[in-house]
Amino acid sequence: MDFSNSKVLTFEQGCKYLGYKKSYVYKMTSAGILPFSKPNGKAIFFNRELLENWMLSNPSSSRSEKQVEAATYVKTKGGVNYHG
Repeated sequence: MDFSNSKVLTFEQGCKYLGYKKSYVYKMTSAGILPFSKPNGKAIFFNRELLENWMLSNPSSSRSEKQVEAATYVKTKGGVNYHG
């Protein structure tokens, strides 16, 4: 199902978009983990872009990215000087 043209997703569409079961999504909305809207007090809607931002939050670097970061840090900071 293509959601790229939809700015607003229904609860069911949001579950499919996230790839989670409805019960798990209900738990995450109840806990305030997922961003959602409830305009009439009953139906839950999602902003697709906010879901994407949530899905991409807390990124983890790959091992090669971490090695490059470490090498860059050592090069720019000049390593550690030990005075004994």
